[in-house]
Amino acid sequence: MGEHALIARIRARLPQAPGFVVVGIGDDAAVVAPERNLLEVLTTDCQVEDVHFDRTFVGAADIGHKALAVNLSDLAAMGAAPRVALLSLVLPAAFPVSSVDALVDGMAALAARARVFIVGGNIARSPGPLIVDVTVTGSVHRRRVLTRGGAHAGDELYVTGTLGGAALGLRTLQDDPASGGVAVERYRRPEPRTRFGLMLGRNRAARACIDLSDGLADGVRQIGEASGLGAIIDAGALPIEEGATLRDALAGGEDYELLFAVSPRMRSRLRHARRLVSDLAVTRIGRLTSDRAMLLSRNGSLEELPAGFAHFS
Repeated sequence: MGEHALIARIRARLPQAPGFVVVGIGDDAAVVAPERNLLEVLTTDCQVEDVHFDRTFVGAADIGHKALAVNLSDLAAMGAAPRVALLSLVLPAAFPVSSVDALVDGMAALAARARVFIVGGNIARSPGPLIVDVTVTGSVHRRRVLTRGGAHAGDELYVTGTLGGAALGLRTLQDDPASGGVAVERYRRPEPRTRFGLMLGRNRAARACIDLSDGLADGVRQIGEASGLGAIIDAGALPIEEGATLRDALAGGEDYELLFAVSPRMRSRLRHARRLVSDLAVTRIGRLTSDRAMLLSRNGSLEELPAGFAHFS
């Protein structure tokens, strides 16, 4: 199938764009009307075969879902509402058209739930692995932007959901590609915490926030470094996925939960945000300190917080 026919096929699988999309799929570029009095937030991420996924045990629909989910997670960490996405596919010659359909369908299903619209992109041929590259834009009020660098000493650290499930799921699939279960689903189809990120930004409950793509330890270090602080994490308080290990939680990566800092004086605002997203667990796991040391409290003693996942180590 040729490039133009494939683009037409993809376009037919996507819903009609809303009125703020002036020019959508099919032209040289998309044209989108900005939202009045709001800032635009832009993020991009890619999924590369044999680096981020293995098609032996990850289906095309899962790849499409995850490629969008990791970008939505970035917007959630910034307190932004998603608007539009661009999708670029770099396809191996032998990649079936049916798999392109499944990939787009997996992405479109998440896009519909997140109210984000795919408005353009690109298709190219790959001499090697499948590459799925996604860019997403969102919007946020200037006073509601969340960053990694706004925390203060004494702020409490909280995390959404559970930790270590994705690492456990990947290990499970590597042992048995036919496996299923909660942890496998956490790896294949992470759920971006879009609504909760919006709530944290809108009521200004959090002073700093980051999504956990590279493990809890990395996220804690990133907030600490950006804010000029240290941290003490309580190992016993961590909400570790059943069957996962402490190491999975600290350094496994790909959980895509939100780690955020809250002033003790803002606990009431956090309680309000939690009531609005009542089905999502939120756990206090530590605090930030003026001392720059990154520490883990375990069995009554303090030790250095391990490093998170490192892409180029």
